[in-house]
Amino acid sequence: MFDTLSESLQKVFKNLRGYGKLTEGNVKDALREVRLALLEADVNYQVAKDFINRVREKCLGEEVLNSITPGQQVIKRVQDEMVHLLGDTRRSFDLSAHPAKILMLGLHGAGKTTTSGKLALKWKNEGKNVMLVACDIRRPAAVEQLRVLAAQVGVPIITPNPGETVPQIGKRASAEALKQDVQILLFDTGGRFQLDEELVQELKDLRREVNPHNVVLVLDAAMGQQSVEVASTFHQALNLTGLILTKLDGDARGGAALSVQSVTGCPILLTGTGEKLEDLEEFYPERMASRILGMGDVIGLVEKAQQTFAIEDMQRMEERMQKNNFDLDDFLEQLRQLKKMGSLENILEMLPLGGQMPAKVKDGLAAGFTEKEMKKTEAIILSMTPRERRRPELIAAARKKRIARGSGTQVQEVNELLRNFTRARKMSKMFKKMQKGLRRPGK
Repeated sequence: MFDTLSESLQKVFKNLRGYGKLTEGNVKDALREVRLALLEADVNYQVAKDFINRVREKCLGEEVLNSITPGQQVIKRVQDEMVHLLGDTRRSFDLSAHPAKILMLGLHGAGKTTTSGKLALKWKNEGKNVMLVACDIRRPAAVEQLRVLAAQVGVPIITPNPGETVPQIGKRASAEALKQDVQILLFDTGGRFQLDEELVQELKDLRREVNPHNVVLVLDAAMGQQSVEVASTFHQALNLTGLILTKLDGDARGGAALSVQSVTGCPILLTGTGEKLEDLEEFYPERMASRILGMGDVIGLVEKAQQTFAIEDMQRMEERMQKNNFDLDDFLEQLRQLKKMGSLENILEMLPLGGQMPAKVKDGLAAGFTEKEMKKTEAIILSMTPRERRRPELIAAARKKRIARGSGTQVQEVNELLRNFTRARKMSKMFKKMQKGLRRPGK
């Protein structure tokens, strides 16, 4: 996500940092490059123009040009305006009512139904009673999809009765929610390939009937400028309260995320970063701006790790590393836990400078972290005896052949796994030495 824009901006920033003193000409040249980078990333033309004008106004004063680190000052102004462009502060759903009602809107293919399931899981995990309502009466597959998702998540669902209209479904669901003491009621509404008068009227009728506290548009970020037009049209017709951007992991340019809040005035609430039900992230403008500018999102990474790793498991793993007991079972467990955190590319972008890795390097790392490669790694390790997993140094040529046959792989792949494990164990030993050095008296 944002690969194209991040790479372009890093080149501009590198040049800026190289200047001991900046002139107005230097600043204007740099901002011209930033503007081109925004446009190439598919940012709305007017949004890019206004962004550059605001940054230029803040950068051409004496405070920046005469500072000790003028290049860094310009970058700080760009970052501040990027945060503003993305919405300034974190926004969330209005869940104050009981039940809190949420209309989920979106065109076909945007991921509206899947996102409804993701939200149901998110709130259920937070201890809330959630109910899903299937309001897409023209597409039977949508009702069945939502039914399957409700079963996976473990929440109740209201489905259409024969001959029932959408407002009637909404009225029945609202009454049932009160009976079952539901805290959040999610309406998965009908979709089209484009917004037409019939759909608008249907959604208006449903809104009038259920009086929702949240009217949220699920938007396909990979549509680029078209997604901004879609959001504007929906907002004019139905007065949206927020947006959820899906498929952000599949959009290397990211222009929609940088344009849609500015054009519509609707806050981005969440982003979808994958196909799994857990692949839904809170949207923080400041954190996203840092990621775009190559500064990472360490806070977000720590939060993601805390959600994924049990504290007891982390403590146990640390103790084993400190005692040099880190073995292949531990290595496999670490890989499984990392996989739960999402795509490796997404994790790298959350590290400072991680997003600046060359595409070839990132692709190489990600290739070894796919579902297929993870299954291969697991098969190789599980084909070893418990003793071999505890003492990998025992695995000589004959054992490697046996392990390769047992896992359906090649000896070269067994060798590669063992090399990766050795690197991981060396890193754990280095970490241990660093800790001892820091604890030594006088340090």
